[in-house]
Amino acid sequence: MFAPIRGFTSLQRTPQTDLKLGTVLAFVAGAANAGGLLAVGQYTSHMTGIVSAVADHLVLGEMTLALAGVGALLSFVLGAMTTAWLVNWGLRRHLRSAYGLPLLVEASALLLFGLAGAALAGLTPLFVPLTVVLLCFIMGLQNAVITKISHAVIRTTHVTGLITDLGIELGKLLYLNHRTDRQPVRANRARLRVHGQLIGGFFAGALAGALGFKHLGYISTVPLAALLLLLVLRPALDDWQHWRQPA
Repeated sequence: MFAPIRGFTSLQRTPQTDLKLGTVLAFVAGAANAGGLLAVGQYTSHMTGIVSAVADHLVLGEMTLALAGVGALLSFVLGAMTTAWLVNWGLRRHLRSAYGLPLLVEASALLLFGLAGAALAGLTPLFVPLTVVLLCFIMGLQNAVITKISHAVIRTTHVTGLITDLGIELGKLLYLNHRTDRQPVRANRARLRVHGQLIGGFFAGALAGALGFKHLGYISTVPLAALLLLLVLRPALDDWQHWRQPA
């Protein structure tokens, strides 16, 4: 049961396992982002928009909203920092679950959002900013995981960059090479598949997240947390068993 999934977060990496993990994380990111919009009326992975909104609010004198945007931005940064801390800590201790530690934190945060969201939703003045901060932290945490694992080849929350790269490769694919005396323009079909798969994973997750939140509410994030736990469960159990063995 765990054999194919175990390799998703293992220390021995291949481009294929990176893409598999990236697709799953893109699905989770899309679901959390779309569900977050329905919950608090704001996307939480779009740092470009948040930075622009901070500037707008400052110009308009809306200091409270500007500070809220800065809080969301810092939360995203803190999430990425947390991934760097956890992964490097795990690698220095030769943990098999080093790459999965941030996913454990993300799963816990999603569980917190899913189980406590319904109870706290009535506290609107406090609930909305706390939810935005939590979801931005999750997005920063997750995006840094696959970025670090794949050496910045794959990202899962920045669809703008993925679509840009997809457009570049499509432009090269459709380029007409009239001159035969020059190096022909060729598309990188492997990159096309990677970008298409990641975008598809994000979109499928967004559909699932929107439908889940619409019909089930906050509890719809629990399956996302379970999926992340499944990815890291076996390496974490291996580390636990190794730690319990006599020196």
